[in-house]
Amino acid sequence: MKKTWELKQAVEPGTLEMYIYGDVEGDYYDWWSEREIKSETSANHFREELAKFPNATQINIYINSYGGSVFEGTAIYSQLKRHTAQKTVYIDGFACSVASVIAMAGDKIVMPSNTMMMIHNALNVVAGNSKELRKAADDLDTIMDGNRQAFLTKSNGKITEAKLMELLEAETWLTAKQCLEYGFCDEIAGKEIDITNATAMLQKVNKTLEQHLSYNKAIAAQLRESVELTVETPKTPPTPPIEQTPPIELPKENKLQQMLLRANQKKEGK
Repeated sequence: MKKTWELKQAVEPGTLEMYIYGDVEGDYYDWWSEREIKSETSANHFREELAKFPNATQINIYINSYGGSVFEGTAIYSQLKRHTAQKTVYIDGFACSVASVIAMAGDKIVMPSNTMMMIHNALNVVAGNSKELRKAADDLDTIMDGNRQAFLTKSNGKITEAKLMELLEAETWLTAKQCLEYGFCDEIAGKEIDITNATAMLQKVNKTLEQHLSYNKAIAAQLRESVELTVETPKTPPTPPIEQTPPIELPKENKLQQMLLRANQKKEGK
């Protein structure tokens, strides 16, 4: 069982073996545990590991991944692309999303006939005002301008940019034969490989994406709620107390008047 992410010295001198078997993710801050999590699939981690082998002349890259962070994947592609070693990429199941971009760094890409790539435009979930949302859309367009160059460079003229944009827009699954036709791979291996594990991984893609989307929606909802709470709510002026009218005191009986009245009654014989 290959590790999700591994870069190690192979038996042959100067040869490295790199396995990308899972999500490509950057470092992040875990708000629940209140600590920073270092990802083993980040571009920063890959840079640190690659630096341990300055004399590498051959890097064999094995990919079975449905992608992840476009920023991390693009940085890994760039690191591989400028490395002086000969790079050979083997698609061991699926190279999806930004994992297909990483694959384009290979001087030679080998795909067994039952393996696939999936390419699409970058996506993001954002929250903010209209200005921030427009900027997010512009940023995605800029990112895709760069990512398309990775495919076009590897294709070496076998696909036009217009056709590539059409495939990206349609979120296209490509067979090994199609990848060879478009120049996204250089060789179709004669023997199929067992992609049982790769298929199981793919079946988890939709659920994982749904979880990420739900998480992002929850974060956006919390942001909106926090903004609403920070806006000072106009204070309702206190209701003045109802002025109570003191009870009307009835005049007390005039005792002197009563005495005179009774005396008069006696005088009249009543």
